Amino acid sequence: MKNIIILNGSPRKNQNTAKMCESFAQGVKDAGGEAEIINLYDIDFKGCRSCFACKLKGGKSFGRCAYPDGLTPILDKISAIDGIVVASPIYCSDVTGVTRCFIERLTFPFSEYKEGYPSIAPKRLKTAMIYTMNVSETLSNQMYPDMFDKTEFMITTVFEKPVRIFAYDTYQFNDYDKYVVEVFDKNEKLKHKEEQFPKDLQKAYEAGKYMIKSIEG
Repeated sequence: MKNIIILNGSPRKNQNTAKMCESFAQGVKDAGGEAEIINLYDIDFKGCRSCFACKLKGGKSFGRCAYPDGLTPILDKISAIDGIVVASPIYCSDVTGVTRCFIERLTFPFSEYKEGYPSIAPKRLKTAMIYTMNVSETLSNQMYPDMFDKTEFMITTVFEKPVRIFAYDTYQFNDYDKYVVEVFDKNEKLKHKEEQFPKDLQKAYEAGKYMIKSIEG
């Protein structure tokens, strides 16, 4: 049975990004695979420490992150799976800080300092990225023309180019009247949530099924 790990880089465990993760996981399961969702905000870890133990000639940690913390068992587990999904809302024009830290710790040890930066990852994992954001698709294209490519660069280098799943114009608050949100129309937001977000969840579900099928060939 093929195993997929889904990393949720959102602090909100029951909102848009989490629901997209759950739909992806259900697609994996319905295609005959196993899926585990891990909430990055539950883990005590930081980004790369630049210790270079993963690059030390003859070092016992060559090719893997040597820093011991809450992320260590997860990185060890990823070495033995078949696919990985990283999910994040867009905060301040980028993925969340914990998502960025995770990508650093996951990918840097697998990128060798040789011509062409070859990957020494145990497997060329199938990958996917789930992005959720408050802005429309049109605004996203204007505001973030190359952000997604930059975010995925190291993942593509050491594994495979991720499949992208987007949820745009997401519903942020349970009650918009409690917050200062003058730039958004709460009624339009609610309409989008009711009409479009179920379609976004379906896209995540289909992507989960597709990942298992692509692994199986």
